[in-house]
Amino acid sequence: MAKEYIEERDGNYYVTGTRISLDSIVHAFRRGESPETICQNFELLHLEEVYGAIAYYLAHQVDIDAYLVRQDEKWAEGKRNAEPLSADLRQRLIRAREEMHTIHPS
Repeated sequence: MAKEYIEERDGNYYVTGTRISLDSIVHAFRRGESPETICQNFELLHLEEVYGAIAYYLAHQVDIDAYLVRQDEKWAEGKRNAEPLSADLRQRLIRAREEMHTIHPS
């Protein structure tokens, strides 16, 4: 019996039994990351699951590519409709970032 590595939930694709999206795996794969590197970046996944996700993507590439375009459009729409940060909050975030870099220089 074939093992299912990807499941669809609420119109989105996930590695079966996890909250890790197929989107994340595919974007990493498209950037040229190896399955081993992807596995290291998603500690909850086993290498078999990463290969399974990539195989699923390759077997359904046209549909998943169209899905990813729709996802990108949703993110862009959300960003366009998002409320801008208040000036006060923006300043506090900038100060916090500066303090963080002062305490923990890169």
